[in-house]
Amino acid sequence: MYRKILFCLDNSDYANSGVEAGLRIAEASRATVAGCHVYAARLHSERFKEMEGGLPAEYRAEEKLKEQREIHEGLIEKGLRIISDSYIAPFLARAEGTGLKALCISREGKNFEEIVKEAEENAYDLVVMGAHGLGKTEFSRIGSVVERVARRIKCDLLIMKDASYSGPSGDIAVAIDGSPASFGAMNAAICLSKFFNTGVEAVSAFDPDFHRTAFRSIAGVLSDEAGRLFRFKEQEKLHDEIIDSGLARIYASHLESAVKMAGDAGITLKTTLLSGKASAEIIRHCNAERPFILALGRTGAHAVPSLDIGSVAENCLREAPCNILITSKEAALPQTAASGVEWDAEAEKLLSSIPSFIRQMVRKMAEDAARKDGVETITPQYMRKVRERMGND
Repeated sequence: MYRKILFCLDNSDYANSGVEAGLRIAEASRATVAGCHVYAARLHSERFKEMEGGLPAEYRAEEKLKEQREIHEGLIEKGLRIISDSYIAPFLARAEGTGLKALCISREGKNFEEIVKEAEENAYDLVVMGAHGLGKTEFSRIGSVVERVARRIKCDLLIMKDASYSGPSGDIAVAIDGSPASFGAMNAAICLSKFFNTGVEAVSAFDPDFHRTAFRSIAGVLSDEAGRLFRFKEQEKLHDEIIDSGLARIYASHLESAVKMAGDAGITLKTTLLSGKASAEIIRHCNAERPFILALGRTGAHAVPSLDIGSVAENCLREAPCNILITSKEAALPQTAASGVEWDAEAEKLLSSIPSFIRQMVRKMAEDAARKDGVETITPQYMRKVRERMGND
C-alpha cells in the first residue's frame, strides 16, 4: 500500500503515538521510512536582531553586535541541530529494530512549509503526524501545523489524535459519498484493516432537509411573478417527492458498492446509513462508536479542481475524536456484471448529463427496473417512467 512513509517528529506524545502506529503500517507494507524534524534557526536569528535596539549601550557598537550575532547564530544553529538529532535518534533505533530501512532528515525553515516540501521533493506516499505538538493548549482543536499541512499536501496523511496509542481499539470507519476519492479511502481502509487486524465500517450520510430548507428560504424572497416564472410550487414538489426521497436510495447504493469492493478483498463490511448534515452525522457517529481510524477522501462528490480540502474532511479533522486518515488516492466504482440491457444513444446522452456521483446509481436503478419489466432497450421515455415510479414509492 505504501512505499515511502515520512514521520514528523517533535517528541510530543501525539508524534510518538504516530511512530508506533505508522511503523505497524510500514512493517506490513515493507516501506522505507524517514524521521523528520524541522527547526527554525533563521527565525531565532531574526528575533535576536529585532531585540538589538534594546541592548545596553556597550553592546550596540557595530563591532560588538557583529561578534554577538556570530556567537548567537553559531550557538542557535548548532543547538537546534542537536535537538533535532535527539528527536530523530529514538525513531531511528525503533525503526531499525523492526528491520526497516530508516532515514534521518533535519530541515531548517517554517515547519509546515518544510514538511510539505519534503513530502513532495522525495515522493512520499504517506505522512504521519501527531494531531498536536508541544505547543498544545486547552483550547486547541487541532494543531496549526497539521491543519496547514492537511490543506497543502498531495499524498495520504495519517493524523494521530490518540496520544497514548498502544494498539487499535475499534474498527476502521470510512466515509462514503460516491466520489472516486471516497472509494479511494475505502481501499485504504481495507488495507489498514488487514495491517491492524480490525473490522471495517462504511458510513454514508445524506441530508434530506437541505433542499426543503433552501426552498423555504427562496419562498420568502420571491415575488408572485418570479414564483410563477420559476414554477416554484412544481419545483418544490419535485424536490419533496423525488429528489429528497431519492437521496436515501442514492447513498444506500454507494454503500452497496462499498460492500462489493470489500467483498472482492475478502472483507465483510458493516454499513451505516445516516440522515443529516454529512460532517455533523459522521462526527456524531464517531463520538458514539469510537473507531480506531476514520478514513476520508481529501475532497468529496462536489469538489472542483481548485479545492484544497473538502468541508467534510476539514470538519472531521477538527472535531472527530478518533485518528484520521485523509487520502488523496481515487478509485473507480467496483465493476458489476453485464446487465443484459441496452441503452439507446439518447438515453446514454441523458445519463451522461446526470452528476457523476449518482450516475452509477441511476444506471443500476434503470437496468434493474428494465429487467423486471422485460424491457430490452432503455430510452429517455423509459427513464422518465422509472423516475416517476420512484417519486410515487
